[in-house]
Amino acid sequence: MAVVTMKSLLESGVHFGHQVKRWDPRMKKYIFAERNGIHIIDLQKTIQAIKDAYEAVRKTVGAGKTVLFVGTKKQAQQAIQKEAERCGMFYVNNRWLGGMLTNFFTIKKSLLRLKKLEKMEIDGTFENLTKKEIASLGKERAKLQKNLGGIKEMKDPPGILFIIDTRKEAIAVAEAQRMGIPIVAVVDTNCNPEGINYPIPGNDDAIRAITLFTQIVANAVVEADNEVGLKIIETLGDEDEDMEDIMTDVSIKEEDREIDIESYSTEPPVVENVVQETGTGPGVDEEDQLPVDVDKVYGEE
Repeated sequence: MAVVTMKSLLESGVHFGHQVKRWDPRMKKYIFAERNGIHIIDLQKTIQAIKDAYEAVRKTVGAGKTVLFVGTKKQAQQAIQKEAERCGMFYVNNRWLGGMLTNFFTIKKSLLRLKKLEKMEIDGTFENLTKKEIASLGKERAKLQKNLGGIKEMKDPPGILFIIDTRKEAIAVAEAQRMGIPIVAVVDTNCNPEGINYPIPGNDDAIRAITLFTQIVANAVVEADNEVGLKIIETLGDEDEDMEDIMTDVSIKEEDREIDIESYSTEPPVVENVVQETGTGPGVDEEDQLPVDVDKVYGEE
């Protein structure tokens, strides 16, 4: 199954770049032509870049690392949150706080504060506070949730970043480069592809194009998670087979047990003993064998 088709790229408007006067010369190798004062992106190179980025994300998640989706422009906010939640990864869709990667220790304190405020609201602590205190804490929680809600459960820096519009997210790009974290980014004709590990040339302004790119990265995460799950199941299956082999080797069938011939007596069994214990055998009438009188039990009174 193909990661993406040319038809889906064309329908989403991925090939439309910016005006010619706003281009970045470093994007020249990704530009196919010019139409009505607008650069047209070479979709053949876009497809290859998408495949490379897809494989990079899949390998990163398969190695047990996480992906951070970043897109704070209005066109990207909804798609970033939806697809990140679908694949169970982290996201930043409101504002990139300076030091979110390079000063992650301080960000952790803010995350703990957010969790504490949420716990206070649930366990009834707010009931013992004044209305003014509750309003103040509520505003603080809402602000933290807006900026850090997407990374609330992130305990360590991510293994790879997916960014929409590197010009707007320049701080995120700089921090990731400083930390040595690989970057997958959608770069338009007005962006600088240098320094991006996996640049994807394409339209970073159209909602449909942004949604398509985000879905592709989320699909890579889901595929990697499925592969990890299959490996775990196969490992458990191998362990069960080993246990079955062990049980088969150790267990002894009834017909394989050794018989001690000397313990068996050659004399026939005594019939009297059987009669005394069970009440059956030669010399015992059938009526005596019945525990109760059936006619008396079921007969008419």
